[in-house]
Amino acid sequence: MVPRKIAVLTSGGDAPGMNAAIRAVVRTGIDKGWEVFGVRNGYAGMCDGQMEPLGAREVGNILQRGGTFLGSARLPEFKDPAVRARGMAQLEAKGIDGLVVIGGNGSQSGALALSRMGLAVVGVASTIDNDLAGSEMTIGVDTALNIALEAIDRLRVTASSHKRAFLVEVMGRNCGYLALMAGIAGGADSVVVPEVEVAPEDIARDLQGAWERGKAHALVVVAEGARHNAVRLAQHFEQEKGRLGFDLRVTTLGHVQRGGAPGAFDRLLATRLAAAATDQLARGEHGRLVGLMRGEIRATPLDEVVGVPKGIDLGLLQLQKVLAQ
Repeated sequence: MVPRKIAVLTSGGDAPGMNAAIRAVVRTGIDKGWEVFGVRNGYAGMCDGQMEPLGAREVGNILQRGGTFLGSARLPEFKDPAVRARGMAQLEAKGIDGLVVIGGNGSQSGALALSRMGLAVVGVASTIDNDLAGSEMTIGVDTALNIALEAIDRLRVTASSHKRAFLVEVMGRNCGYLALMAGIAGGADSVVVPEVEVAPEDIARDLQGAWERGKAHALVVVAEGARHNAVRLAQHFEQEKGRLGFDLRVTTLGHVQRGGAPGAFDRLLATRLAAAATDQLARGEHGRLVGLMRGEIRATPLDEVVGVPKGIDLGLLQLQKVLAQ
């Protein structure tokens, strides 16, 4: 069944490009003759009835803005069928029979649950962690990566001035994609990711090797989800000062990676994915996630995406080791 009224929500962690996706959902939906509602504050707002009609002008001048103007929130209670039923009742009260969910793994878990309850739902792949199956690149990744890279480039300058080594921790939860790509692009001496166990002594050898080769600085990019994150590594080496050659410092980038204005890639990706989502609904095809696969926009059933691990290219990890010599 083709919907007549649809809603769009953003859920989970914000990502640069979400606003571009909202804009595209609204304007392509209006072009199809639908009424489009914006849901405030994710699933929490849906359950509380925080929805309002959005026209083309309401989504003007948001394309370049980071974050999500609809707001986002996490709602662990949404796993409860009674809570989801309350959200469904709020949609039904407004005559909304289609939903676009912009978000990552947790958000798409909610989308799958709603789909199984009979709602026409299409997901849009959006998370800076790039840990969502069904899309090789998700909305926000490219911008977050460039923010991390800018920080690494700046740290290299001060590291060289003082002959220091920096442990730079980046986001990504349990996925090492951001750390690996930032490490390669930033010329790191070592990269630590959750997917491959790395002992502190392995990092020590990398840093000592850089010192012995006469480098004026050293950089280690660490994923926040790694067993030995930046803080643990620093604590390990605190007891053995002088052994590494370099004076060691820790920089945790944290949420600064989320807050940037989206770059061209993320604006275009968000627009393409969101337009594809309304096309899916218009064809009566739902219960799917739209993502980027092999350079094309593809739709994958949500039950083949949710909870499915997404690995990193370990060949690139080996390449990083070669390039660091």
